[in-house]
Amino acid sequence: MNKLSLIGLLSLVIRRDLVLAMRRRADVLTTLIFFVIVVSLFPLGVGPEIDMLRKMAPGVVWVAALLASMLSLGRMFSADYLDGTLEQMMLVPQSLSVLVLAKILAHWMVSGLPLVIMAPVLGLQFDMPAQALWVLIAALLLGTPILSMIGAVGAALTLGLRGGGALVSLLVLPLCIPVLVFGAGAVEAVVSGTNVSSHLSLLGALLVMALVFTPWVTALALRISME
Repeated sequence: MNKLSLIGLLSLVIRRDLVLAMRRRADVLTTLIFFVIVVSLFPLGVGPEIDMLRKMAPGVVWVAALLASMLSLGRMFSADYLDGTLEQMMLVPQSLSVLVLAKILAHWMVSGLPLVIMAPVLGLQFDMPAQALWVLIAALLLGTPILSMIGAVGAALTLGLRGGGALVSLLVLPLCIPVLVFGAGAVEAVVSGTNVSSHLSLLGALLVMALVFTPWVTALALRISME
């Protein structure tokens, strides 16, 4: 497969999944509304103490983003599995890993990118400084794709299982802890005045590792689940 056909295949699958997602806007909005509600409830519960809000802001935003991303994992492959599309994908001559990567990217555009866009607005509720908001955006841009990639492995392993939604959360959440730690730590480093580059570098390294390994592992898990 040459470079042009690879890019064309990626764009074709991404475009298809985005069109299907727009036909199910309620599912897309559910993830975003959940994220907004969870983040917004904390300032109301804690009260107007600025110092407390600033300290808890990174952890609250990242935990809410992690939980919101869990809501849409079960739908990543289930529709294609039910209508037979996934079985047809396994029969095409192109690598299944490429198709899986395209579906992961489409999933992130629908469920992860909106969270990145909304996070700075919600961060204002915690009186986060401008520099911390920019670091929050950078950390989420690096971290949310990792959540989608790790989640894809869990979704593939639990495909077709009864109660797979709860099971995928149990599988994925422990693996997402490093992303949560480094993502929240990057914003906390800005607030405390320490070096933030180490946290972002570690997130970047995790992103590269996930980009290299998770499409292949997810494709293998799909083949196992379909047998």
